[in-house]
Amino acid sequence: MPQRLIAAAMAVLWTAQAVAGCPRDAAVIIELDRQYQDAVLRNDADSIERLLPDDFALVTGRGKQARKADLVMEARTQAAHYERQHDKQQSVRFIGEIAVISALLHVKGRERGQPVDYRLWFSDVYLCTPTGWQYSFAQSSIPLSD
Repeated sequence: MPQRLIAAAMAVLWTAQAVAGCPRDAAVIIELDRQYQDAVLRNDADSIERLLPDDFALVTGRGKQARKADLVMEARTQAAHYERQHDKQQSVRFIGEIAVISALLHVKGRERGQPVDYRLWFSDVYLCTPTGWQYSFAQSSIPLSD
């Protein structure tokens, strides 16, 4: 029994330290989101690789899943060329050691050679880690009709 109590206490302490190391500041999460959107806009594969953990996952509104390696490869091969990759109406919510940002994203450019101009809602999940907030999961809606 004492071992379980020690393990539980350590888990609570680690969680408290992790949360203490991540500022509960919406501006920080919005800035991380801006950095990622900027990297996508520029096809900056090195930044995308740095910003995403190896187990990152994106799920689209149509159920397609993409992993970090997929997104890095898309940037390296320049499968898309964007004129615009901008979000607005950002809302950030903190839930323990998790931050969730939701926003309306406007995308304009070319994807796989085809012109695109659409808006969609997304929610991104950031986890508090010993090194700070880390972008861990994303889900997007289907493109919205005008």
